[in-house]
Amino acid sequence: MLTMAIWCVGTLAEVLVLVRGFQAKLFRRFPIFYAYLLFVNLDEFARFFVYRWHTSYYFQVYWVTQFFSLAIGSAIILEIYQVALRSYPGAAKMARYLLLVVFGAILIKALTVPSESVITWVAATSLVLERNLRIVQALAILTLVSLFFWYAIPFGRNLKGILGGYSLFIGISIIQITLLYHSWDLIKPFWTYAPSLSYLLVLGIWARTLWSSQPVPEARADIRLESDYELLVASTRDQFRRAVARLGWGVRA
Repeated sequence: MLTMAIWCVGTLAEVLVLVRGFQAKLFRRFPIFYAYLLFVNLDEFARFFVYRWHTSYYFQVYWVTQFFSLAIGSAIILEIYQVALRSYPGAAKMARYLLLVVFGAILIKALTVPSESVITWVAATSLVLERNLRIVQALAILTLVSLFFWYAIPFGRNLKGILGGYSLFIGISIIQITLLYHSWDLIKPFWTYAPSLSYLLVLGIWARTLWSSQPVPEARADIRLESDYELLVASTRDQFRRAVARLGWGVRA
């Protein structure tokens, strides 16, 4: 009964955040985030329908939808970086490429998980993928927050809300996966409602911070992020040329 009550409150909160995002036209600024939230909302109804009337297919539906949820969730990180660093196109481009390479490498590694059947493979792949992606997502968020504090870049209320709520969600996911691998049998009775209740807290953060569209404060003109990025690119390019030159000398020798 309590599980059903938590589920109903959560789905209603998701609908509320989606409706307010549409009314405030925030979906134009954060299309991937709202697409993810819409997917999660529809996915929960689909899982409930299958669990209630077609229980034998629930395992397959759960892991297939979980796989797509992870993919869209990773795209949220890319969107957060893109919006946060919109005034610094060079740094945003570098961050986007690095994240794409890392996410791609994790996906390729997860796809190599051996299994006896397609569904079992999807389940094993999704579990490995979620564990690795959540860790990378957490590191990416910590890196972004560190950059903003180091260069005193203003977040803005809406972006801060998305970032804060999603950070909490990722943190809870990492804890759950860690417990699953090490001491799930011992902690399961105490952890039954923790993910659902924490997700309600995440939705509460999003509902509060995304209730209306807030302007993003202008960054200070003396911020050195873009110039530091250009120096980094120039230094990397110079080191690459030197390495190529040395390699060419070695080959000739």
